[in-house]
Amino acid sequence: MALIACPECGKEISDQAPMCPHCGLRQRQVGRLPSFEYRSKRKVWGMPLVHIAFGFDPETRRPMVAKGFIAIGQFARGIVAIGGLAMGVVAFGGLSLGVLAFGGVALALAVAAGGVAVGAVAAGGLAIGLIAVGGLAIGIYSIGGMAVGPHRYDAYVKDPEVARFFRRLFGWSE
Repeated sequence: MALIACPECGKEISDQAPMCPHCGLRQRQVGRLPSFEYRSKRKVWGMPLVHIAFGFDPETRRPMVAKGFIAIGQFARGIVAIGGLAMGVVAFGGLSLGVLAFGGVALALAVAAGGVAVGAVAAGGLAIGLIAVGGLAIGIYSIGGMAVGPHRYDAYVKDPEVARFFRRLFGWSE
């Protein structure tokens, strides 16, 4: 148990006290930053099956990072990651990085979908990839409101090779 100074009245109080006994300022405002953390006891490949972490680490005062097979938090790193900044094999979030990425800005090795999507196959408002579908689509095979690339299908250019490619890709008969 340590003594800290209350920022409101300046008197010393316990860091465990729920509020300052002198002025009534709640402890949360005194020195603790809001946080929540859950780690499952079950482990997969040496990491928790589920790790949920939000807020700030009470000891280091740094933002908490969720690290687990399934990771959920403002910063998440795992096989399946969900968060503001998510990194994983499958990632969902504001900024998503992974093999499969979905979010506001999605960067992926294979499939990306989101407002801005970059990946081998990309779909979104701005889509950049080998195969791109979106408002502005940039790719080898691109379909969109404005498509850029050698084989494109948009309001101005309707390349028949794009239709053939997608028919073969999805197994549709010609």
